[in-house]
Amino acid sequence: MDRKLDIQIKSDPLSVTNNYNFVLDENCGGIDMFIGTVRKWNKGQEITHLEFEAYEPMAIKELNKIATAAFEKFSVQNISIHHRVGKVELKEEAVIIAVSSIHRKASFEACHYIIDELKKHVPIWKKEFLLDGSYWVNSRP
Repeated sequence: MDRKLDIQIKSDPLSVTNNYNFVLDENCGGIDMFIGTVRKWNKGQEITHLEFEAYEPMAIKELNKIATAAFEKFSVQNISIHHRVGKVELKEEAVIIAVSSIHRKASFEACHYIIDELKKHVPIWKKEFLLDGSYWVNSRP
């Protein structure tokens, strides 16, 4: 079976359906998705929106490395990773990860691995906008 990989960094709104349809496979019985949305409250402070910036060439390279490792570690079939850049409003998707595998356990584990590794290694930065100002969250590489 051929594996498929879809990695995108986009300024347009993300689509859960697009990620789902990409990983949907007649040979796979498990699909797991992580959808990160913008929430209204963080540490007791009200958020109005987020902005994301990325060093896109390096972000794509790092996401490819993470996906390649996930393919090997968890024997998954298809992976789709989309991340927003620019202004993202409350309740909008900031990141969507979809993984399909023959059995469910592999897709759950791979999806969890991918989001954790993305947060650790991918040069995408988040700025939180509050009612009384803004700040960059956890500067990453």
